[in-house]
Amino acid sequence: MSATSGSRSASPLTRGFSSGSLRAVTAPILLGVVVLLLWQVAVVLLDIKPFVLPSPVNIGTQFASSFDSVWAGTVVTGTNAFVGLLLGAVTGILAAIAAALVRVFDELSVPIVTAAAVIPIVALAPVLYTMFGANVETARQLVAALAVFIPVYLNTLKGLRQVRPVHRDLMRAYAASPWQATRTVTLPGAMPFLFTGLRIASSLAVISALIAEYFGGPVGGLGKSITSAAASSNYPLAYAYVLGSILLGLVFYAVTLAFEKLASRHSSSTP
Repeated sequence: MSATSGSRSASPLTRGFSSGSLRAVTAPILLGVVVLLLWQVAVVLLDIKPFVLPSPVNIGTQFASSFDSVWAGTVVTGTNAFVGLLLGAVTGILAAIAAALVRVFDELSVPIVTAAAVIPIVALAPVLYTMFGANVETARQLVAALAVFIPVYLNTLKGLRQVRPVHRDLMRAYAASPWQATRTVTLPGAMPFLFTGLRIASSLAVISALIAEYFGGPVGGLGKSITSAAASSNYPLAYAYVLGSILLGLVFYAVTLAFEKLASRHSSSTP
């Protein structure tokens, strides 16, 4: 009897959760479909030229016919963005932990982080190409790493400072070392802030790697492909590469969000 009543009481909650999740997924898709339809209708009715704005059908056709080329550029840009995301995230997390533990390091890092946050990629990429060479991907990866470092560092440091005084006092009562307190109390509490920074950084990694490709480096990547297609007046193809860039950014964001959900589920199930 109790099991039956429990399943009956849980079923509305399950149905509500499923309908809420379905609505959260379908609403953006429907909005995107409506926007694409309006875009297509506007191009046809207003007779907009392809060099001004290609139609979604034209872009999709170019994307399908040039998929191998788009995929090759996506692999190059995605690899640079992934390396930059790992490098910037690890450096940002370690620097935030050091700033939370050592007051002097925190005070010294403020002007450095502030200066790094306002460095324009347009000016930094050519300098890095000169330093590391224009025939390697190092400059693009470092540009992406710098873009990732800032949001990861700031959000992680904010999370590390959110520890409740009662938890800090409890660690002192147990005579825990600063690292033990950080590992058992501070870091778990900072996880939501850390993943917020990673979600922001995942998109910035792709954008930064893409922009860095405009200013030199090896031939390859979506940024180079966009400029080459636009220079040859093949604007539908250029937009096809832009579509590849958008899909790449969405994949990075979705994977980061999936890791966040997995980590939060694991932490909530851990006693």
